[in-house]
Amino acid sequence: MVENYSNDYDVKCKLDACKTYPAITDSERGEIVCGGCGLILVQNLADASYENNGYTQEDFMKQARTGPATSLTMFDKGLSTVIGSNKDSSGNALPSKTKYEFNRLRTWDQRSKSRKTATLSKAFTLLHSMKTKLSVPDNVVENAAYIYRKIVSAKLTRGRTMASLISASLYAACRENNIPRTLDDIAKAGNVERRILSRDLRTIIKKLGLNLNQYDTASFISKISNNMNLKETTKRGAFDILKRCEEEGITAGKHPVAQAAASLYISCVLNGERVSQKRVSVEAGVSDVTIRNRTVLIKKILKLDE
Repeated sequence: MVENYSNDYDVKCKLDACKTYPAITDSERGEIVCGGCGLILVQNLADASYENNGYTQEDFMKQARTGPATSLTMFDKGLSTVIGSNKDSSGNALPSKTKYEFNRLRTWDQRSKSRKTATLSKAFTLLHSMKTKLSVPDNVVENAAYIYRKIVSAKLTRGRTMASLISASLYAACRENNIPRTLDDIAKAGNVERRILSRDLRTIIKKLGLNLNQYDTASFISKISNNMNLKETTKRGAFDILKRCEEEGITAGKHPVAQAAASLYISCVLNGERVSQKRVSVEAGVSDVTIRNRTVLIKKILKLDE
């Protein structure tokens, strides 16, 4: 069926004689042609038509012609060939000869997959397990899968473990999306050494040219306070202390997690909430000596009285 020109595609014929003629959209051929000379202006249009309404499972299975959305977190992006069970469309068992042929097809389908495909499958399985442990959003996992595919394409996997590269990709994705996860959190979830993770992270940042933003220190205050079930008043007081520290310029060059933990500890003391430095250090993942030093500096500069 030939429809009138839609404004979704702003195309016009360049001939002067065709300026008065409209462009015509041919949905069956997926083309936009000039109404004057017949010149094809656009080819391979995407089919934006809607599916027929199906209110039962049977109608949906008959009328639906599209599958789930593709995802970078799947080794085949969700476009794999799946050879089902040994039953036909009616649910009846296949004859023995046909069943043997389908078994051979499954075997050759499995053998025809490249080594890269098998490696991606294992890597993304690990990525999904780390997603569950760290409770990161889906968009961060998609970004991590994209970074890991770039690592594989750049041939940076030689001499490096898959777990370390997946962990480094996830940490880089968290940094890009400002999701507060430290190197220690990622290393623990991926079961890799922090030293190796840090080394591989520096490599992929240099080779891939990644530009990772610094974490927002305030996000670590929310994370630590939620894990410790602190009062909302204490959390807001920590935000105010951190804001005053930034105004005084004493946060530059300091570890953001340690700065957030020190601000939160001072707020706990000022609001009468009994929390030890040891407990804050355990939740934050930094030493209590670091928190003590940051606390002394903040109290001195801001002139806070307990």
